[in-house]
Amino acid sequence: MRVGITGASGLVGKSLAARLTADGHDVIPFLRGPDNAVDTSASETVSWTPDAGQLDLTGLRGLDAVVHLAGQPIASRRWSKEQKERILNSRVNGTQLLSEVLAGLTTPPDVMVSASAIGVYGNRGDTLLDETSSPGDDFLAEVCEQWEAATAPAKEAGIRVCHPRTGIVLAEHGGALAKMLVPFKFGLGGKIGNGRQWMSWISLQDEVSALCWLLTSDTHGPVNLTAPNPVTNSEFAKTLAQVLKRPAFLPTPKMALSALWGRELAEALLYSSARVKPSVLQEGGFQFDHPDLQTALEALLA
Repeated sequence: MRVGITGASGLVGKSLAARLTADGHDVIPFLRGPDNAVDTSASETVSWTPDAGQLDLTGLRGLDAVVHLAGQPIASRRWSKEQKERILNSRVNGTQLLSEVLAGLTTPPDVMVSASAIGVYGNRGDTLLDETSSPGDDFLAEVCEQWEAATAPAKEAGIRVCHPRTGIVLAEHGGALAKMLVPFKFGLGGKIGNGRQWMSWISLQDEVSALCWLLTSDTHGPVNLTAPNPVTNSEFAKTLAQVLKRPAFLPTPKMALSALWGRELAEALLYSSARVKPSVLQEGGFQFDHPDLQTALEALLA
């Protein structure tokens, strides 16, 4: 297959590109702004500037699939009104542009895998959530709803569209786990707040495998990309400490994190609870390499 990837320089995008290339597929990264300076071995690239509504049509011809991962990082800075607008617009505008252009091609790709996140469910306590669950009512839920809706032109053109709703991606050299490792390695880690909030996670290896699975399956619509065994924050801290052979008895006070991140961002990312089940993947026969947290952490941190 010829697969175009937006966000190819990110944590997931890099790993996905490497997996597809190793499997013999042609990967065509979409590059924009600073990404144009990224060292890439790809023989072909697509130039785009979604903020300006610009997308190079020549690079899109002959694509069998597009994986759309690009978007402003959620936690790169405190949430101001302006930052929240950047987060929303970077997802909705880029997705709308890509969907419209792909829909207008004489021969559009067969499938568009357009990223979303489990933030669509909001803060739901202990409720077990699957792809049929209703959306939440906070900022991230609104972002995800509009993000997914922006693929409408592609769907109307007959392109099979999937929305991988990704949980917390665990990788040693990036993402949330990398940020947690430093205090835990020094024995200063612990649960956040009361630790009862649910964390729905997935290993980077399974994340990439699931995206590849979506490219060739007949699945469409929302698909939860989370491991089948979510854990509470308290359980996560305990398991990580055990794998690292370190203590974990210092809970992080809510006030300190709110002061560091800002109250709204801290609530959304650190205290929000989403107990998510990957029903579509499981019913479709997808096999997880890391179905439980201890197995995943031991593989990552061995």
